[in-house]
Amino acid sequence: HLSWDLAQARESCSDLPPPSPTLDSGQHFSAQEQTPQICVVGSGPAGFYTAQHLLKHHSRAHVDIYEKQLVPFGLVRFGVAPDHPEVKNVINTFTQTARSDRCAFYGNVEVGRDVTVQELRDAYHAVVLSYGAEDHQALDIPGEELPGVFSARAFVGWYNGLPENRELAPDLSCDTAVILGQGNVALDVARILLTPPDHLEKTDITEAALGALRQSRVKTVWIVGRRGPLQVAFTIKELREMIQLPGTRPMLDPADFLGLQDRIKEAARPRKRLMELLLRTATEKPGVEEAARRASASRAWGLRFFRSPQQVLPSPDGRRAAGIRLAVTRLEGIGEATRAVPTGDVEDLPCGLVLSSIGYKSCPIDPSVPFDPKLGVVPNMEGRVVDVPGLYCSGWVKRGPTGVITTTMTDSFLTGQILLQDLKAGHLPSGPRPGSAFIKALLDSRGLGPV
Repeated sequence: HLSWDLAQARESCSDLPPPSPTLDSGQHFSAQEQTPQICVVGSGPAGFYTAQHLLKHHSRAHVDIYEKQLVPFGLVRFGVAPDHPEVKNVINTFTQTARSDRCAFYGNVEVGRDVTVQELRDAYHAVVLSYGAEDHQALDIPGEELPGVFSARAFVGWYNGLPENRELAPDLSCDTAVILGQGNVALDVARILLTPPDHLEKTDITEAALGALRQSRVKTVWIVGRRGPLQVAFTIKELREMIQLPGTRPMLDPADFLGLQDRIKEAARPRKRLMELLLRTATEKPGVEEAARRASASRAWGLRFFRSPQQVLPSPDGRRAAGIRLAVTRLEGIGEATRAVPTGDVEDLPCGLVLSSIGYKSCPIDPSVPFDPKLGVVPNMEGRVVDVPGLYCSGWVKRGPTGVITTTMTDSFLTGQILLQDLKAGHLPSGPRPGSAFIKALLDSRGLGPV
C-alpha cells in the first residue's frame, strides 16, 4: 500500500541539466558523445523514480517510458484511496520528469503482447522493467469463484476508475462484508465501504462507485487476520482514521488483547504506538462524548484475529456468497517467524460480500525474461536481471510488493545508479540505438497506436 512519507519523496527535478538536441538515429557518435537510449516499462512510482535518476545523473540520457494504460502514474492514480489526496501530490514530481525534453511517455502499449522485451532490447541500450504487481494473491479455497467474492485490488480499481475494473458492479445490498487481510489496503476498502457518501462526494472517487455506495446497505465490516494483534500490517494513521470514522463504531474484543500490555514494551516505537492505540480502543471505557458518538453510530467495523479462510459458503440456491468458514488458528514460533496454525475449530461468519486483501503479485511479462513464481519477482542482483545483460528491474517486480513510496524511491534510484555504472564501465552496447523510432514503426506495422 502506498502510505507514503511525502516529505522524503519530494526529490525535486528542478536541477535537471538542460536537454540535448534530438539526435538522428542514423548518425554515428563516439562512445563519449553517444546518447544512451533507455527504455522503462511501467509508469508507476518505480518507473518514474528510475527515469528521474537517469535523467538527473546523465546529461544526455534519453528515457522512453512505456505503459499499458492510456495514462501514467500506476498505483498513485489507481491504487491510492480517493480520500487520501495528499498521497497523490507526488504526481507533481513525476509530471516534472515527464516534461523533460529527454523523456517521452507512450501509453496504450502492452509490453509482452504488443512488443516483446527482446525488441525493446534491440532498440535501446538498456531496458528497465518497472511494471509492478498487477495481479492479486488468490485465496485458493472452495467458493472463491462465487459472485460476491472480489479481490481488494479489483475493488480499489473499481472505485478509482481503473479501466479493467470499471464493470465490476459489486453487489452492496448485503448488510455484512468480510475483508480477508489486515494491511492498509484492507483498511482503505473498509473505510470506503463505511464512509458517509456525502464525505466521499468531495473526493475524486468515480461517479459510478459513488452512486453504488449511496445505495449500499453494508452496515458491518469485519477485517479478518490469520494472526494476532501484534502482527497486523496496517499503520497507525489508517487505524486512527477507522476509529474516528463518522457514523461508525469499532468492535474489538478485549479478550484478544489479554497479556499484550507487557509484550508491547519490547516493540519498536511505531509498532508500540499502534498497539497502544488498539489496546486503548479495545479495553478502555470511552469518554461521555465518544460513548454517545458510538451509541448513535449506524455502522460498525471490527477486527477478527486468529482466523484463516477455509471456504466461501454459498447461498441456498448456490448462486452467490452467503458467508465464510474460518479456521480458528493459534500462533507457533516467535518474532518474525510466527505463523498461524489451525486448531481444528471452525467458525462460520454470514456475509454477502467477501474481499480478499492478502497481497499483490507480479506476473511474468515475456518468455525471454526470467521469473521466480514463488517469490513473484524477476530474479536480479541489485537490479541487474540475472543472465540478461542490459536488462534491469526496479520497484515491486524487483523486490516484491511491499513497502511505502520511499522504499520504492530508494530502490529505483539504486537501479538507476547500477545502470549508469554499467554504462560508464562499457558493459552496455556501444554505437547508436534507434530507440522509440524503431518501436513506433514496429507498432505502426502491427496496427497499434501508442498514446
